[in-house]
Amino acid sequence: MNFEDERLAGVGAEDLHFLVEEYYRREPEARRRASILWCFDEIQTVPGWERFVRRLLDTEHAEIVVSGSSAALLSREIATAMRGRAWEVVVHPFSFAESLAHRGTEAPTDAAALPARRRSALEGAFRSFLAEGGFPETQGKDEAVRRRMLRDYVDVAVLRDVVERHRVTNIVALQSMVRHTLGNAASTFSVEKFHAGLRSQGIPVGRDTVHAFLAHLADCFLVRAVWLESASERRRMVNPRKIYPVDTGLIPIFDRSGKENAGHALETAVLVELERRRASVTYVKLDDGREIDFLARYDDGSEELIQVCVDATAPETAARELGPFAAARKQFPRAAARLLVLNADGLPAVTEEGVVAEPTYRWMLRGR
Repeated sequence: MNFEDERLAGVGAEDLHFLVEEYYRREPEARRRASILWCFDEIQTVPGWERFVRRLLDTEHAEIVVSGSSAALLSREIATAMRGRAWEVVVHPFSFAESLAHRGTEAPTDAAALPARRRSALEGAFRSFLAEGGFPETQGKDEAVRRRMLRDYVDVAVLRDVVERHRVTNIVALQSMVRHTLGNAASTFSVEKFHAGLRSQGIPVGRDTVHAFLAHLADCFLVRAVWLESASERRRMVNPRKIYPVDTGLIPIFDRSGKENAGHALETAVLVELERRRASVTYVKLDDGREIDFLARYDDGSEELIQVCVDATAPETAARELGPFAAARKQFPRAAARLLVLNADGLPAVTEEGVVAEPTYRWMLRGR
């Protein structure tokens, strides 16, 4: 049932039991058979829907899937409403493998063993994936249409899931944050500096409001924030977060530098893939100021230090990217070390430092 159907406008929770009764009138034997799977899309438009779903779970043999694209379906709110009986499944934009499948290309089972011609085609497809992103409806569209669709996605999310939901009145400050966070992928974001910047432009906004805006944009899945890795909560809070868009296709729309920024897109794609693998992700800052892009902790208890760069074939680039691993591995001795690059040209599979180096597309296709 799609509750955005205009024929269901105005339906309240007290009306929903008619759906169940009508189904059983048509299928009377179903009440004595196995569980019935109910799929309710955008049910958050019905006030009080949680009570109906809880009653259906309690009184019928039912399994229920509730889906929606609104921040009104935040996992913490559903967990409270459903009293711990809900299991959240986040649906991300297409992964690289899903993008290939959508275009009718079968993902290889072993990307490392491909002949040169097939490998080149796969590398080209991955570059296109980084530029176009993974939103399903934008796949295969020409650039102008794709950009318009993605900009509309952002506008709808900001209007519906931030402005209307949270009754935001300082639209100028919110729009400035949207442009800044989506246009500076993989960059650090300091609430203090951003707040000071707005005030210097004559835009009145409170510091707490800036904190709230950033949380709202994360809640509606426009941006992802990566915190500094630290055992000290205070150090974690006072250090800037690294901000990423939820999809690489948004980067060229909001980035005004005019550069290709393949590195930012690559880093963003890696973060989204780590989230898809349900990893807990932070970034590491060493005492000498050097950084490791990601520290990923997985459900099985394993850890991985991950550095991302476009091309590490130049000696000075390789030294810069591989150098922090030695100190980081002393700090996190259980963590594996991985360098993800755009292409595999000129890199050994395992470096002298014991770091596994491989093309990002190969890592994505292999999974864990």
